[in-house]
Amino acid sequence: MSENTSQSDTPASAEEKTLDKLLSEAQARIDEQKDAWLRAMAEAENVRKRAQADVQAAHKFAVERIAESLLPVMDSLEAALGAAEGAPPALRDGVEITLKQLKAVFQKASLAEILPVAGERFDPHQHQAMAAVQSAAEPNSIVAVVLKGYRLHDRVLRPALVTVAKPLEN
Repeated sequence: MSENTSQSDTPASAEEKTLDKLLSEAQARIDEQKDAWLRAMAEAENVRKRAQADVQAAHKFAVERIAESLLPVMDSLEAALGAAEGAPPALRDGVEITLKQLKAVFQKASLAEILPVAGERFDPHQHQAMAAVQSAAEPNSIVAVVLKGYRLHDRVLRPALVTVAKPLEN
């Protein structure tokens, strides 16, 4: 009888080992599938966040091209207003109103002036040196502004064009 029992235990034991092996393989496949699913979910979330950031940047800088095109218009209106001393009052008033409207559009679009003052330190990220002149002022400081610059949010559209001081020659 003990022979019978040991013979019956052996097939059951082998069958148990086979089932344990199948179970562990199935568990390993489940773990692999779960890992792949988690990675796919993380990748999808990253793609969603990237797309959202791209859309936000597109909204933020959508006016960049048209703003760059309007900068010379702003410059011309300001120059016209500065030169309109002998102009008829109606013409001067019209230019002033147009300039105010354009400034309001710039402000609404988060377009800000870069207008350095004389004596300010030259910043190559915001200023472009058009000339260096001998001056008693500190070297690499701004002596004069040739043309103001503009920034859209944190991006420089046009740097301020400036004249920079260089040391006096002895």
